[in-house]
Amino acid sequence: MAGVMDSVNQRTQLVGQNRLELLLFKLGVKQTYGINVFKVKEVLQCPPLNEIPKRNPVVRGVAHIRGGTIPIMDLRLATGGPALPNPEECFVIITEYNRSTQGFLVSSVERIVNMNWSDIHPPPKGAGKDSYLTAVTEVGERLVEIIDVEKILAEVSPMMDSVSDEIVAQSQGFESSVAKHVLVADDSVIARKQIQRVLKSLGIESTACKDGREALNYLNNLVSEGKDPYKELLMVISDIEMPEMDGYTFTAEMRASPDLNKMHIILHTSLSGVFNEAMVKKVGADSFLAKFHPDELAKNVTLRIKMLAEEGVAVEGGDTP
Repeated sequence: MAGVMDSVNQRTQLVGQNRLELLLFKLGVKQTYGINVFKVKEVLQCPPLNEIPKRNPVVRGVAHIRGGTIPIMDLRLATGGPALPNPEECFVIITEYNRSTQGFLVSSVERIVNMNWSDIHPPPKGAGKDSYLTAVTEVGERLVEIIDVEKILAEVSPMMDSVSDEIVAQSQGFESSVAKHVLVADDSVIARKQIQRVLKSLGIESTACKDGREALNYLNNLVSEGKDPYKELLMVISDIEMPEMDGYTFTAEMRASPDLNKMHIILHTSLSGVFNEAMVKKVGADSFLAKFHPDELAKNVTLRIKMLAEEGVAVEGGDTP
């Protein structure tokens, strides 16, 4: 796989144009899968794996790579299939999600393709709520499935998703006229539930959308009903990677609209790094948060409530979803 990740810096220009690049791979079957290149740090032949006691069966072992110890997860096993045979003949995709590094064992890695987020679609409704798909697309005549990695990570290594009592206490007692309703846009079912759980612990209602286009339509519908989204909503919390319309484009669309340009926008994503922070400033988001730390998210929401209360902004509560 030498060269498959070459010139990644050149690909950064795609971000902000509702474009991405997918690394295509297989899990030993006919189906082709894809992962955003920006999540990928390295692709290599599977190194020797060391077993660890009482491990989750999905974790085939740990590998020593570039001076660090990285858990290697069998992606086929994680999504309900049989374990991949002969790991030494497989490849490992090293990724960074939610501030952690992990490797995914796959049977083969093909190539990188340039895509538009508008060509990436939510999985069909018939896929079911327990599906591991977060999106689908077509490359040539092949259906490419994009796996909900956040769902896998939540099952293999659950993270704390409750807000500390101290942060909850800090959110109490602010001016009741401040809107306690948030619009959430994220293509991962698990991520939406995590965010909504944090908001609920703060006494805040939320409406969840599965991508930027659906969220933008929700906001425009409020405007068409004669409502002011700025007064209806405390803020918008949006993922960056989403089918149909990514978070950067969604943010830029809001900032370009005279009816939506005052919205407070937090980009909340498993993508991290200096480049993404620069993009946040470029498109005009108010802040950037790397997933998923409930107290950090809660602090940002609480800070927004406090700011509006101190400014005495008169707002109306949003509709219950």
